[in-house]
Amino acid sequence: MRCRTIEHPETLKPETFFMSDIFEKALQAQTAIAAEAPATAEALEVFRIQYLGSKGLLKSLMGEMANVSNERKRDYGQLMNTLKQEAEAKFQSLKVTFEAQAQSVDSLALDLTAPGEPLALGSRHPIAVTMNRIVEIFARMGFSVADGPEIEDDWHNFTAMNTPEDHPARDMQDTFYVVDAPGMLLRTHTSPVQARVMQRREPPIRIIAPGRVYRNETISTRSHCQFHQVEGLYIDEGVSFADLKQTLYYFAKEMFGTTKIRLRPSFFPFTEPSAEMDIWLGTETEKNSRLTKGTGWLEILGCGMVDPDVLEMCGIDSKKYSGFAFGMGIERQALRLYEIGDIRLLFENDVRFLRQFEAAI
Repeated sequence: MRCRTIEHPETLKPETFFMSDIFEKALQAQTAIAAEAPATAEALEVFRIQYLGSKGLLKSLMGEMANVSNERKRDYGQLMNTLKQEAEAKFQSLKVTFEAQAQSVDSLALDLTAPGEPLALGSRHPIAVTMNRIVEIFARMGFSVADGPEIEDDWHNFTAMNTPEDHPARDMQDTFYVVDAPGMLLRTHTSPVQARVMQRREPPIRIIAPGRVYRNETISTRSHCQFHQVEGLYIDEGVSFADLKQTLYYFAKEMFGTTKIRLRPSFFPFTEPSAEMDIWLGTETEKNSRLTKGTGWLEILGCGMVDPDVLEMCGIDSKKYSGFAFGMGIERQALRLYEIGDIRLLFENDVRFLRQFEAAI
């Protein structure tokens, strides 16, 4: 490193010998700094402490400023600034060099053939596992997945589904409405997705709509204010109730392994005729008897033929096309599949509970 040396002042008088000695010490320090050549990071740290530290040589020489006459303070200050700059420049330059060398050594020392550190693996949530299983079954029957917003408008959530204005679900006590956005609410089912698809696409339509929904219900072991649904829709020419029954029969057989189902008459505003579907579990075991309340039948979903008014409101000719729809709660299926006794466990995110499903695919 090239050093800028300040020549010894020639104007010093004999009576200022002490002050001359101070300048001499500073010049000797400049020569010493220029001659230093730390070969290691450890030696560089010694250099820093010796010259730039709080108790180092430069700090000590700077303290001699009080002993310098006023006429020479400027010269001495310039000399000390030069010493400090040279020492800091040398330190920073060598520091960068040693750090680069250390990184190079570390990269060479890395054994790429050594086994990696094991990472803790998570697992899919039981709701996700159940949803994926349902989607996979219907995908084999040609159903595609459709999605929509969780914050919906009143028309898609209620009106398009043939739900009258005096229906209790439209009451703010029963549904979560957005305060600052009139007519907007958290969807109460995934049926709005069906309405949006019918508005955008020409039949044939064959979709399922899984997703989270919200209802103002008391949280208990069997109900929650948020849960998941999967709804299905099939619209084409000549679709009949027989198609609906065979589709749901295949689903029940693949999902639960049962070969016996029944459809009971029911009512939904957006389907006509409507039905509830039960699967046969039997009463041979105490668990099944308790689960089915001694009947052997367990309700799993609601379904029906799409009401012609719903088709017309979404721009589909009800005289040419017909279709069926169905819907089920995913939590209910998860509780049944994994014998979970409390729906609240699915939303509490207790790691001890979720670890039980690490083997689930």
